[in-house]
Amino acid sequence: MPFLTLSQASAVGLLRNIRLVATDMDGTLTRRGKFTPALLQALEDMAAAGIQVLIVTGRSAGWVSGLVSYLPAAGAIAENGGLFYRAGQDVPVQITPISDSAEHRQHLAEAFAFLKSRFPQIQESGDNRFRITDWTFDVAGLTQADLDKMNFLCYELGWGFTYSSVQCHIKPVGQDKAAAVLRVLRDYFPAIAPAQVVTVGDSPNDQSLFDAGCFPVSVGVANVLEYAGQLQHLPVCITASAEADGFCELARFIIEAAAA
Repeated sequence: MPFLTLSQASAVGLLRNIRLVATDMDGTLTRRGKFTPALLQALEDMAAAGIQVLIVTGRSAGWVSGLVSYLPAAGAIAENGGLFYRAGQDVPVQITPISDSAEHRQHLAEAFAFLKSRFPQIQESGDNRFRITDWTFDVAGLTQADLDKMNFLCYELGWGFTYSSVQCHIKPVGQDKAAAVLRVLRDYFPAIAPAQVVTVGDSPNDQSLFDAGCFPVSVGVANVLEYAGQLQHLPVCITASAEADGFCELARFIIEAAAA
């Protein structure tokens, strides 16, 4: 078993110096696709304890622009590292440079059309029209063999590829969550070192957040076990509970460790 289950005893040493939580959203902050009252309270409790939260999601720019206006978070990174929305600011910071948006979208559409010629069942995601840097289609019904083949085909076309429990993403090569978090830390939270950040996730598109070379403290909510065989990087430990319940568990440990 490659994972250490997070416990009260292990949490004190592991989480004592944490000042910022960089967390995935779907399957990590949600339970069955929805935020829970307990999750919202956990975010409020961390804010009151001086622990900042940075949401790092594959969701679209249009979706995330609204998210940061009502959740108690310092900001949110959209499209798996493409853009950053700082709390209180309407205009995003573009992390992935795109010189011509229309041309970029056209090239992404062509890549999707090629994949669809090989996998006719794939369907463009409903939020794809609100995206800037990547192109998404639904992951439901695809096998691991399908996903592996799509990864190879995108590489051949000069694109990156990743997937979560919700969507598949055709994206610029090198666009990932860890690179975006490091950029945001450098530019907007310079007093916080990567060692003072805990990264949290549940899916293959979160695996860069589990890279110990970038972030030495990482946690997977329990449902990450579904993808253990597909992850290049594994979290340092996992929570006992899955989805939002696991995040709430982690939040309690972080607050307790900070007060110890």
